Amino acid sequence: MAACMVAARVELAGLDPWRLGGELWAVGPRFDGLCFSGANLVPLRGDRAALRSFADRARRHGRTCSSLVGRAELVLPLWDDLAPHWAPAREVRADQPLMALAGSPAVVPDPYVRPVHPSELDSYLPAAVAMFTEEVGIDPRLGDGGVGYRARVAELVSAGRAFARFENGEVVFKAEIGALSGQVGQIQGVWVHPDRRGHGLGTAGTAAVAERLAAMGRVSSLYVNGFNRVARAAYTRIGFTQIGSFATVLF
Repeated sequence: MAACMVAARVELAGLDPWRLGGELWAVGPRFDGLCFSGANLVPLRGDRAALRSFADRARRHGRTCSSLVGRAELVLPLWDDLAPHWAPAREVRADQPLMALAGSPAVVPDPYVRPVHPSELDSYLPAAVAMFTEEVGIDPRLGDGGVGYRARVAELVSAGRAFARFENGEVVFKAEIGALSGQVGQIQGVWVHPDRRGHGLGTAGTAAVAERLAAMGRVSSLYVNGFNRVARAAYTRIGFTQIGSFATVLF
């Protein structure tokens, strides 16, 4: 489940680096250590020696990733090895509960949450930008005027993996299935319009996305910042339980 984001890519693109959008590093004849290196650096498994090997390779190549993310027991030791050699991190989020839900949610899903139609991209995009800016602390349009971020959001929309509740043409709730493997769907980008927060839209909206995944025969997964008690309580009400811990190092 923690490897859903990488598993989904491999299932779709195989191991070709160009199609995969990065490289899959392995240690040992039985792949006892695995790490994905692309836009994000994602350690998947390995003992301390394997993590040191990944750190050595990452250090030689120089930092090209925007974040280091994955299971906390892998990310934090890897970061300990890389920190002296890479520029200081913008933020280290060491406590991000990884939660999962098998089956239908325990609350009534919002019936108005639905897949975003490609023709609604321009209406959906401002909410996606607001979510990213609030969550990551950087406007995703910086650098290229938003061309790259718009393309990524458009890809999710065209794949039917972006969901929203619209009111008077404006998004008041949004979420996405960021990664979808044969067994797991990872919910990301949950956002509620500031004027509508505190009214249960986030809980019912996330439940609607989880219900969609359950209908597809997938387990729903997500990870949340440990300090976000409101979101954690909402996910618990939906039926999510913690199965592990993630950590993210942002650059």
